[in-house]
Amino acid sequence: MRVDFYRLSHTSPEATLAMLARKSVEAGRRVLVVAEGEERLRAFSQGLWDAVPAAFLANGIAGNGHEARQPILLAEKVEPANDAAFLILADGHWRDPGAAFERVMLVFDEATISEARACWRELGKDGAIQRNFWKQQDDGRWVEGP
Repeated sequence: MRVDFYRLSHTSPEATLAMLARKSVEAGRRVLVVAEGEERLRAFSQGLWDAVPAAFLANGIAGNGHEARQPILLAEKVEPANDAAFLILADGHWRDPGAAFERVMLVFDEATISEARACWRELGKDGAIQRNFWKQQDDGRWVEGP
């Protein structure tokens, strides 16, 4: 399994989520986005609808019906009701993905950096996990590296 860590510094969580979700869907993968709180899920959902006006990112929130049809499903729990191959942990908190996902993306900021660092160290003990770290440049581009 591949785990990518995305450290927020120049863009909002909503903008970063939209970028990651767009690239995932363009790669032909379904996405499960997990974050805590109904209000936060609604904000992420609206951000996905508004992300690219000419080509919105269709999505739905778990519990509102039609979960299996959603290319991007937002939920409070790691339950891939839409057969997602990619998991985005959008609130900076690690949750055990199990074996259902090809790729997991942990989006974190200064408030959750300690938890992300601890997660990085813990996942490094598992030789089957490929870890990658992404940070933003001043111009907003994402680059790999420490």
